[in-house]
Amino acid sequence: MSKLKYSMVIQWSEEDNCFLVGLPDFPGQRWRTHGDTYESAVANGIEAIESLIIAYAAVGDPLPEPTVCHAA
Repeated sequence: MSKLKYSMVIQWSEEDNCFLVGLPDFPGQRWRTHGDTYESAVANGIEAIESLIIAYAAVGDPLPEPTVCHAA
C-alpha cells in the first residue's frame, strides 16, 4: 500500500507464547500486534502499519517520519 519505510520490532514473548510486534515510529502502546509465527507477526505488522496510515489520513494528522537506519 505505502512506500513509506517504517520499522517493526518483533520479539518472542514467553509470557504471551507468541511474537509481539512493536512499531516504534508510531507513538502510543509498546506492542501493536502479534503472531503465532514470525511470518504471521510480519504480516500482521504490515497490516497494522497500513491501518495506522489510513487512520492518520482519515483525521488529517501528518504521518510520523520513518526512522532511517544506515548500515555501516
